[in-house]
Order: sequence, then C-alpha cells, then structure tokens
Amino acid sequence: MEELQTLKTIAETLNEANDLQTMLHTVLKQLVNLTKLQCGWIFFVENGRYSLIADYELPPALLKDEKRVMCEGDCWCLSRYNDGRLKRAVNIIECKRLEEAIAGNWGETNGITHHATVPLRAGEETFGLLNVASPHKHTFSDKELALLESVAYQIGTAIKRIKLAENEKKHALLAERNRLARDLHDSVSQLLFSLSLTARGAKEIAVDEALQVALNDIQQLAQEALQQMRALIWQLRPQGLENGVASALINYGKMLGLCVNVQLHGVLHLPSEIEECLWRIGQEALNNCKKHAGVSDVLILLFVEREQVRMEMIDKGCGFHYTGEETLSFGLKSMKERAEAVNGTFLLQSEIGKGTRITIRIPLEKGRNE
Repeated sequence: MEELQTLKTIAETLNEANDLQTMLHTVLKQLVNLTKLQCGWIFFVENGRYSLIADYELPPALLKDEKRVMCEGDCWCLSRYNDGRLKRAVNIIECKRLEEAIAGNWGETNGITHHATVPLRAGEETFGLLNVASPHKHTFSDKELALLESVAYQIGTAIKRIKLAENEKKHALLAERNRLARDLHDSVSQLLFSLSLTARGAKEIAVDEALQVALNDIQQLAQEALQQMRALIWQLRPQGLENGVASALINYGKMLGLCVNVQLHGVLHLPSEIEECLWRIGQEALNNCKKHAGVSDVLILLFVEREQVRMEMIDKGCGFHYTGEETLSFGLKSMKERAEAVNGTFLLQSEIGKGTRITIRIPLEKGRNE
C-alpha cells in the first residue's frame, strides 16, 4: 500500500509539472521523503556529457566547492550507463564520488557510502540517471529497486512529455518567424524599394540642384534601410539553410557585401538544432566583420568529426585587443551563450592589426557521423 501511495503522489506531481528542472527537484524530494531515504541526485546525460540537474539533501562532502565532485570526472554508475550495461535499477557497490570526497577530506558524508541507481527512460529513449542513498545502507531490496524503477519510468515519461511540449513551442516560434519574414518582405521591403525607385526617378527630372541633393539622400537612405530590412528578414528566416549551413553563410555574406570562403572537412550532416546554432553564430560573426573588421574576405572552416563539429571563422582585418579577461560585447556574448546552450565551447582570439579568429566546438552524439 505504501508503494502505491508513493507512486500516486509522485504521479500527481509529474502530471502537473511543466518546468523540467522544478519538476525534477520536487519529485526527487518527494521520493526521498516518502521512501524514508536520506538523499538523492539526478544526472542528465546528453551527447555523451552529463550534468547534475537536481539534488536533495546531499551530505556536506558532496556540496564542497559548489558540488564540484558531483559535476566533474567519471563514476561507476555513469560508466555503466554509457556503455549500455545499466538497463535496470541496481545496487552500486560503492560510490566513487564519495570515496574521492573522503580521500580529499572534504567534509562529512553522513554515513553514506553506497547508493542505488536507475536509468531514466521512456520506452527506448533514455535521459540519465536517478540515484538515491541513505546512511549505512549498503544494499536495496528487490522490492525497493522495483519501486525505484517504477518511479524512474514515471519521471522519464514526464521528461519526454515536457520535451515534446518544448519542441512544439519551438515549431510555433519558427512558424511565427516565417510569418513575420513574409510580412516584412511583402510590405515594408516593397515600400522601401518603391521609395528608392521614386527618389531616383524624381532626381532625374528635378532641375533644382538642392532638390537633386535631397532626393539623392532619400534614395541612399532608402537603399540602406532596404539592406537592413533584408538582413532582418534573413535573421528571421535564413534563405538557403535548407541547403545546409555552409550555403546559408555564403549567401548571407553576399547579402552583406562580403566574400565568404567556406571549406568543409567531413560530411556535413548535422542535427537541425546544431545546424541552426552554427548558422546564428556565423551570422553574428559576419555582421561583426562587416561592421568592424575593415575587410571583405572571410574564411570559414567547418570540421565534422566523429564526436564533434568545429567551426572556425577567420578574418585578416584590423582586429582588437583581447586577452580573455575583457568583458565580451553583446554580439560576442550571444555567440558564446548559443554555443554553451548545446554543450559547446566558444574561443575568441584577436590582436590589433592581425585580425580575429572565432572557434566553436559542439559535441555530437556518439556515432552521429560514422
């Protein structure tokens, strides 16, 4: 009866949840309290990398240095998960992270040395690991493991539901971007184009010199506004991205008046999320080059390897002083944030008179390009 009540309470929480991180923290707290255990934590595993996404009542030894021992290195449960050996809830003999904390004398472990671990899954799709522990508890009974497995499956199903809802929001956002791009193209862009033609025609028949100068200024301003409008439309709906990120960047460069040379190394078949990330970062880099570099030639290198994609954007322009300590501009910061949002890294190198190089590395799921 207690097991059924636990499952019912957790199911009610999961059914009401819409925010992933809040849901995981809440349900982890409920599970630990309802099963009279001491603590628990959840690892998410994506693209071969793990992150501590939720924890509850960890002992002081695991909290030291902002939970560093929980966020770095490998352990037995993750090793078993990654190599496919961890299919069901099991007892982990000892916790490697707790061993490291004890060896480093990082604080109290509250008598915890072992934990149970269970994969979070929904059907054949896996998301990470649920771990729970209690002081001086070395093994979990088959009944306890069965309960943990049931809870983990409920959590996995809720994770999938939330992810599907997030994907629907992304598709809705994309549809709205496309609508705005069409509206801007069909209305504002056409009006600016008409204004430019009208000003040019009026200038040709005008007799007064001052009027000719004014009409010429109007024509130039209309052309500049039209170019900016086209750039905005590209940001909303990149033409050519359906042909790949390399083609889109070349075409965007042409629109800006830049000569973009893209060199591909490997087969460029990427997940849409990563492809869009590279496109947005490349777009911002080309905008910066147009505004600040003082050159029209840009080299983009794309390396698609077994476990990562690497993009390097290089110009031989004026460059700027950067040592890594300075605060990034809004555009550069947005590039860094976009890369980190897909577990990637951002590296900026620049020197006055020698140009700028931006390197983006994004991990790929194992076997993606095999």
